[in-house]
Amino acid sequence: MPPAQFAMPLRVRYVECDMQGRVFNGHYLTWIDMAHSEAIRDMVGGYQVLIDRGIDVVVAAADRQFRLPAHFGEELAVGAGIDPPGRTSLRSEDLIRRGHG
Repeated sequence: MPPAQFAMPLRVRYVECDMQGRVFNGHYLTWIDMAHSEAIRDMVGGYQVLIDRGIDVVVAAADRQFRLPAHFGEELAVGAGIDPPGRTSLRSEDLIRRGHG
């Protein structure tokens, strides 16, 4: 089964940028977490639905490759590709692109 695809639009805020005008690297993982939350909301109704079913999600690893920095005011699409859950885990492939997707 292919991964569930979800894209969240985002405009880079001034507070997310460093003194060079580039997005501080820690914000990329925050944005991916936001996209995951929205994808889960879209797929099953939100994290609370998972919790009510006895399912909890914990990040065990996060491996990132940075190609080009994002800058203040840029429009981005934060994509979350979530694989179907296994017995004890699930995987995701995430991609942040310029523009709306």
